[in-house]
Amino acid sequence: MVFDVRCSLRQRLCRQVLLAWVAVLFAAPAWAETRVAAVLAYHRFGPTVVDGMTTRTAVFEAQLARLRRDGYVFVSLGNLVAGLEGKTALPAKAVAITVDDGHRTVYSELLPIIRRERLPVALFIYPSAISNAAYAMTWEQLAEIVATGSVEVHSHTYWHPNFTIERRRLAPEEYSRFVRNQLEKPRRVLNARLGVETPYLAWPFGIHDAELETAATAAGYRAAFALGERHASDTDPRLALPRYLIVDATGVAGLLRQLREGERRAAGGPP
Repeated sequence: MVFDVRCSLRQRLCRQVLLAWVAVLFAAPAWAETRVAAVLAYHRFGPTVVDGMTTRTAVFEAQLARLRRDGYVFVSLGNLVAGLEGKTALPAKAVAITVDDGHRTVYSELLPIIRRERLPVALFIYPSAISNAAYAMTWEQLAEIVATGSVEVHSHTYWHPNFTIERRRLAPEEYSRFVRNQLEKPRRVLNARLGVETPYLAWPFGIHDAELETAATAAGYRAAFALGERHASDTDPRLALPRYLIVDATGVAGLLRQLREGERRAAGGPP
């Protein structure tokens, strides 16, 4: 009887050890459990490259097709942020498309693609340019884009300043007032003109610091986006989420390479 009990104990101990080793061998690596998603930042589109921030429309369409073929899923920026916060399910290969500045080619080149493919897009707008600058859309065009139901509009400050330069140029109190105006005014104007809420901000030139992030929170922003060659992750500060800057030279293969490498970096996996 004693022999039988000892065998039983030994068997249970062996079984527990075996199960522990199986769990270690087959468990996903810890870095894979981090919620991550890609945010792409475009600026202008067109049939040819006219400046460093232009992406040819044909290249953009090829990127969309290849990403879909490789299993990437286009999501709205709002859903991406909610997914990083654990408030909604986030696809394994989620990608959000953002476009900065409000250039007129968003209307002439991008809008037909948005309509044809029901493509979710977030526009970061600095309102001072709309219906004023020759390169920018009009308020009527922007309203037509919003009416598609596929497009979010968010803030890119009021006139896209370089905060590093302005900090050097202005006295501290004047700089604080300047920052407040740049962050608060676009939310008011975009709401009055388009009836949209703007909980997200894109930092001009990707410049941000602790003081700016505090001011953005006070102005009512729930998340803000900078630049960085990696996916946004649930461990990133909400006021400094990275985006991939995409230009024509990125191409299709370059974009795929950036996404593969950037996902590993964001999640803490091997390089």
